[in-house]
Amino acid sequence: MHFKKIIIQLSLSLVLGLSSIQCLMAQNIKKPVIIGYVGGYNGNLIETNKIDTKRLSHINYAFVDIKDNLAWLHNEKTDTVNFRKLNELKKINPDLKLMISVGGWTWSKHFSDATLTDELTMKFTKSAVDIVEKYNFDGVDIDWEYPGMKGDDNTFRSEDGKNYTNLFRYLREQLDALGKKTKKQYFVTTAIGGSREFLQHTEMEVAQKYLDYINVMSYDFDNTYDNLSSHHQNLYAPENRPYLYSADLTIQNLKKVGVDLSKVVMGIGFYGKGKVVASTDNNGLYQIPVSPKSGGGYSFIKDSLVNKNGYVRYWDEESKAPYLFNKKEKHFITYDDEESVKLKCDYIQEHGLAGAMFWTYFSDPKLYLISVLNKEFSYNQQ
Repeated sequence: MHFKKIIIQLSLSLVLGLSSIQCLMAQNIKKPVIIGYVGGYNGNLIETNKIDTKRLSHINYAFVDIKDNLAWLHNEKTDTVNFRKLNELKKINPDLKLMISVGGWTWSKHFSDATLTDELTMKFTKSAVDIVEKYNFDGVDIDWEYPGMKGDDNTFRSEDGKNYTNLFRYLREQLDALGKKTKKQYFVTTAIGGSREFLQHTEMEVAQKYLDYINVMSYDFDNTYDNLSSHHQNLYAPENRPYLYSADLTIQNLKKVGVDLSKVVMGIGFYGKGKVVASTDNNGLYQIPVSPKSGGGYSFIKDSLVNKNGYVRYWDEESKAPYLFNKKEKHFITYDDEESVKLKCDYIQEHGLAGAMFWTYFSDPKLYLISVLNKEFSYNQQ
């Protein structure tokens, strides 16, 4: 009997020990981030009461502009109101992080000038950090579209790639210095293009040292192919069209140049993109486009178009992407839905990525896609 008691006690100790280890491991495992962009660049006041803040880890405020080589509030009157209202959301979710996002497609024109020398870069980064400090934000997101490339008729130079890295170094140093004063942790992040050209014009393997998250804009792939109605944010490329971009390709290219995937955040567009095509072959997919036509935000697509009003939903098994086609109007729409977003969540976790970001919150006001992210990433909703 004495021997049996010893065996039982040892078994219990082993079970309790394993449970303790599992609890410690669970505490050390980071929950994937969910970063949502919220736009105020049009001078609009954000309806923050419609943001379910517990569903997000970060909000990136889009955008802060650049003027005279300094970070600049283009719409100061509304920007400052938005900043105050966004900060009030922390009463609901104290863990929420707020970022100013500098740049964007239209406001990337002056990055090259603002980072041309060390002195200019220091002044530029200080101006961004001053905004963070003044309005109680948690860091800076840089959305330079794109270093070393024309973008939206931007000034660009061959040395932009090195200056891009330098920009993050100074941001990191200045935000760390601010953190010592405020006893807060500050974040440095960037939104990057998903193309090979972006990696050719930057040195992401070096820049990553100063970055907390690298938000990959793994959408708008269709812009690369003006002569084709292709997916704009497919997870994979089809075998017979390996030249097409995909989220997987962008992630694997980052890995090849030496980027730590644990810092990489996969971007998801919460909107569809449409084209009128010349032929009804293949239900509109991979056809010659005739003219652009709106796609709309996902809540609108789901409620008003999916298998309604002449639009039929199709699934591309190879690309892991849905699309709609209205045969009568020859209207093709490429988008993400619950099924494709779940597969992206699986990919993010299987490949050890940092999480997901999306553009933009109010493209899906009914929270269809955010709910998938929350469920797959174990964000508990009350």
